[in-house]
Amino acid sequence: MSEDFDRMDTDELRERAVALARKRWDVGYLWELVEHVPGAEAVAGRPEAGEAGVTKMSGLFSALVAEREGDQQLREALRPLYLDYLRRHNDS
Repeated sequence: MSEDFDRMDTDELRERAVALARKRWDVGYLWELVEHVPGAEAVAGRPEAGEAGVTKMSGLFSALVAEREGDQQLREALRPLYLDYLRRHNDS
């Protein structure tokens, strides 16, 4: 039996989706939500909040990596992502 998700209110959809992602350990989906917050803030008419969200998320990332500062293997595992991003988006 499938549920009619279109009839559910947004809060219920959010609660169900996040609970399911936690149950499945779907970090990719949770991160996708985080990525969309700044754009959603702009759509909601609060572009300055979106900018603040990017700054906050950057700080959270830095704190997460700093907690594992001595983990050279983690840093090296993330290296290809840094390289790829800089190569794709570097203006120089």
